[in-house]
Amino acid sequence: MSDLVVARHGRTAANASGLLLGRLDVPLDEVGQQQAARLAASVLETAAAAGSPIAAIVSSPLERTRSTAAAFGLPVQVDERLVELDYGELDGRPLADVPPEVWRDWRADPDYLPPGCGESLAEVQQRVEQACEDWAGVARVEGTVVLVTHVSPVKAAVGWAMGIGAGAAWTTHVDQASVSRITVGGGRRVLRTFNETGHLTGP
Repeated sequence: MSDLVVARHGRTAANASGLLLGRLDVPLDEVGQQQAARLAASVLETAAAAGSPIAAIVSSPLERTRSTAAAFGLPVQVDERLVELDYGELDGRPLADVPPEVWRDWRADPDYLPPGCGESLAEVQQRVEQACEDWAGVARVEGTVVLVTHVSPVKAAVGWAMGIGAGAAWTTHVDQASVSRITVGGGRRVLRTFNETGHLTGP
């Protein structure tokens, strides 16, 4: 089976504190390291059971994703297109401190740029869709490709799979260290699972 496995990184201290986390380069906390290990074990087990070898582990350039990807124990390739949204001056601020009017305008317009923000959701969608197209080509020929990324790119990948573009940005919730699977064989894209987290609560 030709799959893109799209995984969000494990927890960081900033995540645990409820901060908006974009390009700030922070490490996984202890819980995040445990989550990464469980995520990797689950994906490897599922791929082996399906007879679909892991063709590539691909990560955003930021430390929290690279550390999550490293838990697979396989070579990791870095794809800059999988990096998180550039939140500009909002990066590292508590979610509760973002003004209501910013949330309102952000949700209403995929081209909206919050103050100091370096990238719109539409721009994230464009780069992630191109990355997904490229890595889907690898998956169709070689086997499962794992993309380890962030919340906004995961939603963009889901939007690509469903053909709704940036429409998934505000209508989906993506947990830390979750897994979503997109089947890309036969020239079709099918979102087969979304936001799997059962591997985080197992024995």
